[in-house]
Amino acid sequence: MFTGGVLRGNRRVRPTRLGFVTAQSAEPADHVIICGANALASRMAEELTARYGLAVTAIVPPGESESAARMRAMPGVRLLERSRLDRDAFAEAGLADARGLAILDEDDLGNVRAAMRAQEVRSGIRLVIAIFNAGLGIRIRSFFPNCAVLSQAQTAAPSLVASALGEPAPSQVRLAGQTMYVTRRDRVRAGQIICGVAASADAEAPSLLPPEDPSAGLVLAVADGTPRNPLSRRRQRRLAAPLRLLRRAFGTSLGLAFAALIVVLAAGFALLAANPVQPTASPAFALYQTLLDFAGNAVPATAAHGPGQLPGGNELAQVLLTFDGLAFLPVVTAAFVGARISGSVDRDPPLIGHVIVAGLGTVGTRVVGMLHDLGVDVVAVDHNNDAAGLPLARRLGVRVIIGEAQEEETLRAAGITTCQALLSVTHNEIANLETALIARELAADPRIVIRLFDDDLAAYVQAHISKSVSRSTSYLAAPEFAAAMLDHQVLRTIAVGRHVVLLAEITVGDDGGAEVAGERVAAMHQPGLLRVIGLRRSGGSWVDWSPAGDYVLAAGDRLLVLATRAGLSGLLRPDGSLPPARPDTPEAAESASREIPVQGAAAQEP
Repeated sequence: MFTGGVLRGNRRVRPTRLGFVTAQSAEPADHVIICGANALASRMAEELTARYGLAVTAIVPPGESESAARMRAMPGVRLLERSRLDRDAFAEAGLADARGLAILDEDDLGNVRAAMRAQEVRSGIRLVIAIFNAGLGIRIRSFFPNCAVLSQAQTAAPSLVASALGEPAPSQVRLAGQTMYVTRRDRVRAGQIICGVAASADAEAPSLLPPEDPSAGLVLAVADGTPRNPLSRRRQRRLAAPLRLLRRAFGTSLGLAFAALIVVLAAGFALLAANPVQPTASPAFALYQTLLDFAGNAVPATAAHGPGQLPGGNELAQVLLTFDGLAFLPVVTAAFVGARISGSVDRDPPLIGHVIVAGLGTVGTRVVGMLHDLGVDVVAVDHNNDAAGLPLARRLGVRVIIGEAQEEETLRAAGITTCQALLSVTHNEIANLETALIARELAADPRIVIRLFDDDLAAYVQAHISKSVSRSTSYLAAPEFAAAMLDHQVLRTIAVGRHVVLLAEITVGDDGGAEVAGERVAAMHQPGLLRVIGLRRSGGSWVDWSPAGDYVLAAGDRLLVLATRAGLSGLLRPDGSLPPARPDTPEAAESASREIPVQGAAAQEP
């Protein structure tokens, strides 16, 4: 039985942050089931109840946990303690008439088994499955007809990387021949901007602003064929790999000595080629003479030139090459012996401008892979020799330090004083905080990104540690998981500070879609909350990127919207109500029908 809310007449009314949502009976027909007692489960339950006004039944293991206690205290959430996710547990939770089922345990195989049992109880039930193994996630979608497989780490990694690099998350999406992406306002022309995205530290959610509003530092823009990835400049450094190789080879004292010997060898060859012993001597003969002199077999005279009668440059070259050859063998021997004895000293010269990633778990592995793909030098730190991300890091050639990240010696070895950023993303919240505090004591310049699970602590840390950003992967992932539960295609979750905005495609209709048939497109635009950026009419495949403000929506139409969580949940309210719309003014209609630039006929592709 649903326990939250109050009764008004014969109807139960549930209070939410968006107002009151009304159900027609004491037992709501619109409810969902969540399996799991972790941070993601509790945040998703809060998202579904407070934002979407749905009733939630949470199946949790026996024994009180912090996440279970948090869900128990939420209005609209009923806890069901069961040791196994079997037929009886699903039947008692009301799977037969549930809107969807989310399986969020940290056990991939267990989640797949639970999904199979749920399908046996009710075939075709909407499933949202959390999978940590990306390869497995891609393949199990074929097992279930109505399923979304999501990775918490994959959802959060772009935001963590962007925070470390001081850049907006590199979000790009291609729809119907049109490519849109998030970037900074000063990197695009005004005609490419669809809308602005802004958030202040004390704002409850990001705000979607008109395209011409200069207060929005980030914008959603239309690509015009020019590479627009904010981090692409790192990829354009074509000499980065050769320069990195040269730095590794010659970044030590032995390396510098070896380089000096090579320079002397080249200079000797040049002198011999410029001062041949015979006017008809070829460069090949000069090379032959260079190798002989380098090997200690210098020829001081020839039949044509007695002692002291060689060209001046030729004599100087012989002296240089002879002593160069004498020094070459000891240097090579010292380098070889040093590499065998102290190995890491010469292989790992100091890095500058790199990023340190503390923790090679699921999240850290994603972050390391993404930073490497962006051409950023990475040093990975983990205390476990069997860390999940260790094989990937070594395969990519990433420097790995085995040790506790919260120890000063480990951070110094990782180059904390010369790095551009530190990400502490282990599963241990205290270790992450301690790592951040010690890192700030050792160096004042690097950006610090901390994975924290407590919102109050995260806000306090971010306010009191300079150049620090706190992030929770469950906080970033919950909106996408909740939207997937409602069977709406969330195309991208875009991080803005500690909040997110959603790019989604929503069906107009009664079956799980937005119940806005008969409304005009202009009425869909909500100031700061939601903007309609495209429309696919019912039965058609062509996308209208400039829908007329007076177009009346019909069942089956699909809206492409950019929205905050509140804006999207308002559009998807179970009772079909909408947040207060703008007045029907000519200015509103003009803004709603603003033409978005389309690049040629490709924009008409399905």
